[in-house]
Amino acid sequence: MLDWKNRAGSAPERAAEPKSATRSYFGGLLFSRALATLVGLYLLVTIGLGWYWSEEPALFPVQQNAQIAAEKQGRQMVVGYTTVETLKTVAGTLLDKPGGYISNDRFPPGLWMDNMPSWEYGVLVQVRDLTRALRKDFARSQSQSAEDADLAKAEPRFNFDNKSWILPSSESEYQEGINSLSRYQARLSDPTQKNALFYARADNLNNWLGDVGTRLGSLSQRLSASVGRVKLNTALKTEVTSPGQVPQVDEEVVETPWMQIDNVFYEARGQAWALSHLLRAIEVDFADVLAKKNATVSVRQIIRELEASQEPVWSPMILNGSGFGVLANHSLVMANYISRANAAVIDLRQLLNQG
Repeated sequence: MLDWKNRAGSAPERAAEPKSATRSYFGGLLFSRALATLVGLYLLVTIGLGWYWSEEPALFPVQQNAQIAAEKQGRQMVVGYTTVETLKTVAGTLLDKPGGYISNDRFPPGLWMDNMPSWEYGVLVQVRDLTRALRKDFARSQSQSAEDADLAKAEPRFNFDNKSWILPSSESEYQEGINSLSRYQARLSDPTQKNALFYARADNLNNWLGDVGTRLGSLSQRLSASVGRVKLNTALKTEVTSPGQVPQVDEEVVETPWMQIDNVFYEARGQAWALSHLLRAIEVDFADVLAKKNATVSVRQIIRELEASQEPVWSPMILNGSGFGVLANHSLVMANYISRANAAVIDLRQLLNQG
């Protein structure tokens, strides 16, 4: 028999069920919309920060920067002061620019960026090379001289892993390197300190320029490989042949992977940015040597080529058109500036070797 009483009592409950379902539906819809709004705002802010952090630092006046630093700290502008101060500023830019040091970031937007980390690595390469030159050549009178203690600490700091996040972080190691350079610079500018030296000699400068030429030559080859080309394999050792017999030389196709083209481009821009400042500092501290060798114009020519490579890139992406195609090829344009700078470095080294 049907329970009419219970059936009558359950009718309000059945009527309330659609209302409860409606509230659950609208509650879930509001939650989904709120979550989507938060995600959208997060992505918008992250993309905006990423765009802001991707802005490359502008060029700064080297000599004026060194003079301001010397006046602020009450130090003398001795030979070598401008070079060390510029090296510190270039290295400090890696840490103090918008977004700070990005190469070791583990969270967005730094995690999603690859152009700025490549730029940072390019700058870091030149910082490492000049720090090594300071330790090995500029601060020593001859090969048997003792190396400077602070420079001996600075070099390994800058050669630390550029992608270490913590324990220790790359930033902390590079800051220690800058601090070591500051201690050397303080002793160098103090007349009472006799154990800090800077030898502005042609042979010292020539040794560092050899490293510069090697870096620029490698960058030029990597940039030119953006379009792919057939190259003679010079890495293979040719066997000794009998008179009149032509040795066989293998060919290989060299081409930068498509996903690496923009990385190579921005690494080259980073190296060119750092090197243009360092050469301006060298022009100040090695002024007498360059004048005697009639090489001042050569240094300025290198700087001009490097600074020309820092023009803004108006395209939203690095284009990779064929050599004579319709689209531009930014890598080949950069390779042109780098190659001309490298040729000027070779000429400068020849001038320094003369007389």
